[in-house]
Amino acid sequence: MNLTNLMDPTDLTGLSVEPLRPADHAGLLHSWLSTPRARFWGMTDHSPAQVRSYLDALDASAHENGWIGLRNGAPIVYVETYDPASLLPAGMLDPEPGDLGMHLLIAPPSGPAEHGLTAAVMAGVVRWCFEERGAARIVVEPDERNSAVLAKNAAAGFRMLRTVELPEGPGVKRAVLSVCTRADFAASPLGDGARPDECRNSAGADGADPARARPAAPAAPTAHLRAEVAEQAHRHLVAKALAELRHERVLAPEALGGGRFALAVPGTTIRYEFRARVLPLEHWLVDPASIRRLEDATVTALDVQTLILELQETLGIPDDLLSTYLEELASTFAARCATLDAARRGERPSAEDLLTADLPDVEAAMTEGHPGFLANNGRIGFSLPDYRAYAPEQGRRTRLQWVAVHAARSTLSLGEGLDEAEHARWTLSPEERDAFADRLAGRGLDPSDYHLLPLHPWQAEHRLPITFAPDIARGDLVPLGPGGDEMQPQQSLRTFLNRTRAGAPYVKVALAIQNMGFLRGLSPQYMRDTPAINDWLAALADGDPEFARGGFRVLRERAALGYTGDAYHRTLASNPHRKMLAALWRESPLPLLEPGERALTMAALLHRDHEGTALASMMIRASGLPAESWVAQYLRAYLRPLVHALLAHDVVVMPHGENLILRVQEQQVVGAFLKDIGEEMAVLGQRPLPAAMERVRAVVPGEDKALSIFTDVFDGVLRHLAGILDADGVLPADRFWRVVAGVLDEYEADHPHLAQGMAGDVDLRAGSFAHSCLNRLQLRNTLQMVDLGDQASSLLFAGSMDNPVARAHVPA
Repeated sequence: MNLTNLMDPTDLTGLSVEPLRPADHAGLLHSWLSTPRARFWGMTDHSPAQVRSYLDALDASAHENGWIGLRNGAPIVYVETYDPASLLPAGMLDPEPGDLGMHLLIAPPSGPAEHGLTAAVMAGVVRWCFEERGAARIVVEPDERNSAVLAKNAAAGFRMLRTVELPEGPGVKRAVLSVCTRADFAASPLGDGARPDECRNSAGADGADPARARPAAPAAPTAHLRAEVAEQAHRHLVAKALAELRHERVLAPEALGGGRFALAVPGTTIRYEFRARVLPLEHWLVDPASIRRLEDATVTALDVQTLILELQETLGIPDDLLSTYLEELASTFAARCATLDAARRGERPSAEDLLTADLPDVEAAMTEGHPGFLANNGRIGFSLPDYRAYAPEQGRRTRLQWVAVHAARSTLSLGEGLDEAEHARWTLSPEERDAFADRLAGRGLDPSDYHLLPLHPWQAEHRLPITFAPDIARGDLVPLGPGGDEMQPQQSLRTFLNRTRAGAPYVKVALAIQNMGFLRGLSPQYMRDTPAINDWLAALADGDPEFARGGFRVLRERAALGYTGDAYHRTLASNPHRKMLAALWRESPLPLLEPGERALTMAALLHRDHEGTALASMMIRASGLPAESWVAQYLRAYLRPLVHALLAHDVVVMPHGENLILRVQEQQVVGAFLKDIGEEMAVLGQRPLPAAMERVRAVVPGEDKALSIFTDVFDGVLRHLAGILDADGVLPADRFWRVVAGVLDEYEADHPHLAQGMAGDVDLRAGSFAHSCLNRLQLRNTLQMVDLGDQASSLLFAGSMDNPVARAHVPA
């Protein structure tokens, strides 16, 4: 039987398949299986007799078959097919009718390498499994170390289900259990490709998008919104509202004594009573279990939307924006219910599990969002299936959609040392590059006239075919279908980590979703200078020994691409539609880790699991270090480099939990990677800058410079960490802040000529600082909290706040 329609630029006609005959094929397969490239088959040291015995057993099996693929009569591939329901351990795979397991080994090259041969044979075998073997779904379980096969599987449309352990010889194999349906393959780079008029993935038999990893949904779409789950979620959010809005001095509860407080709703008989402790930086530890809502002295149910409605006038929410804020709260509440419900079913990791988890698993474990904002998971525009497919806390894999954008009507900016060819090799697999070039050529278009732009699947479905229909019609935008690499959304929602190719870059895409005070677009105009800004900051960090001492590095955004040929870019006024087709590529931290290190998003230090256990507290206990020593080591990797950037270079960034990736070894923080620089970096002085970087300059007085540490680090991160460690009995808050002061003292001793600024231009040990408030920004305008082009003038302040590391406050 022939394997037709092989997708390869070389001549690969005449490929056929015949059944395995052990007597005839044992010698040939021994020569293949004994080569290093076949090491994952586990037979490199087998004798010819052992290989023959293996093949005889397979030939006699009722559940397995062997096949030899021939090209023009010459053997080129060995294939095994099997019944997964019979041979995989029970419970490992939810069987479906038409499941067919497959193993594949391509012959060692006998001459010069043929470009595309491996991909062509892979595509041919997959097509043969569907068309000739009658498979409805192909199942594979390659070794997790076999990166080459994993990449080819991804290019053929296989979707990873999970990593499993399979018996293999005397031990076990950690395998990547993956599946591929006909629709998955048809939409893949090695398949036939999406039809030119399609702007989203081909649908499977169930109508689902095959690029989405299909989660195991509850019995009913809203099963997670049960009363007992909802009560827990409301209680958590009301506690956060009381704590953070009191911190920002929007609310003024009355002290009742004994650690109890009451908040009266003006003009009503409603009051909220609760127990709390107040720590430095006016950080309120509100006990969720203690909160009671009383109306005419009768206890009533807690509801976070009701709380906001009752306090609208106090909070200053404009009438025309109230419903939008309530919707963002509803979405935040729904996400909380979903993760709580999953935890009750045993589907969420514990803090103990995260002590050994890798970066993708830690990212997916985060549930809180920004620690200061109340409505921090708005995601207005996502449906429930969208939430399950794309919300970071779901941990699902997906495939980005790709569109070719005409080079003359788009802007591609590349970092130093990166040309278009190298950019393509870095951002796309060979199979993706070949497939997309073929699809353009098949439409009579010259691939060299286009740049390749990735899109969030939601954006490709909801925005590309409608909002940009005229651009598609005239050929300035050419939808190409899904890529091959499996991607996992990160906490920032529109950033994806490549799970298929080690070392491939993060991809950040535009997303027309309203989330936490912004429509999450990307401006092509704004990003035009992003690679140059990143190169400048990375060179500054690499050239300064202080940063190297703390293990501090920059993850560069090396390339940015935006489409500007649409009608929206020709309007007089700026508009959100100008930010809907753009992407940037950022270095991944994973290849930069030293042996024995793992990467951990800094947001994880503020994470509590569903049982209330804090990861930071567990890490400190597991490290074996005294709490003060652990915190000091963390601050040397986080706070000290940021202080040095400010005092030595007038540089500030936005160093919150999502923008720092920590390097961790033996549960101790040994360094940090800074990311997401292009939109959130500034130079606060008159130092010389390249002309392309002038947009990041913001000349401000010393007390405003210091706010980059006071607001973004002390109040935005360390306040919450101090509260967690105090609440857990790991480190009292006053001792925590003494450690912070000690790290600043260390820096001053090491850099006296710079640290003198602390007593003059920039004084990080001042008695107080301006209290910048985040929720006040969102309450004022939940559609756009600040003007990104002039963030400083958009800020809202609530007087001043005592500095917990002021020299007058910290005992010698």
